[in-house]
Amino acid sequence: MMDSNTAKMGNLPRGIGICTTIPDILYLPELVFGGLVWILVACTLIVPANPQAWVMFVSLFCFCMTFIWMVMFFCGTHNNRGSWATADFAYHAIAAFFYLSASVALAKVTLEIKETTPLNSQNYKLDISAVVFSYIATLLYFIHTIFSAIRWKSF
Repeated sequence: MMDSNTAKMGNLPRGIGICTTIPDILYLPELVFGGLVWILVACTLIVPANPQAWVMFVSLFCFCMTFIWMVMFFCGTHNNRGSWATADFAYHAIAAFFYLSASVALAKVTLEIKETTPLNSQNYKLDISAVVFSYIATLLYFIHTIFSAIRWKSF
């Protein structure tokens, strides 16, 4: 009898399985917090425009791509291929990096706004909320990246 020294091949979920497995269960919180960042930044006075335009791009891009990615996993288009595990890891690593850069830029703008507007200003409160949710989204994408890397290594 021949002993098998091969590791168990990884498994990519499909259908409702994406709501029960790590890291795929993080799709919904990523969408919620990313959507909140998008909405909150869109509701504020965008001054200066350049850093907040980057935040809007990142939140909108990641929201749309995460939704598309989630639907593709739900439909099972990956056919449990290792290349999809690699792409999942790469996408979430890029999204985490983008969100980190957007979070830092948004925090910088918010600190600058604090010096020129009253602390009870509606725009300031919206910006503070956007910064908090942006860092939470960054953390979620980073955690998803770590678990996607672990899953990728099992293929």
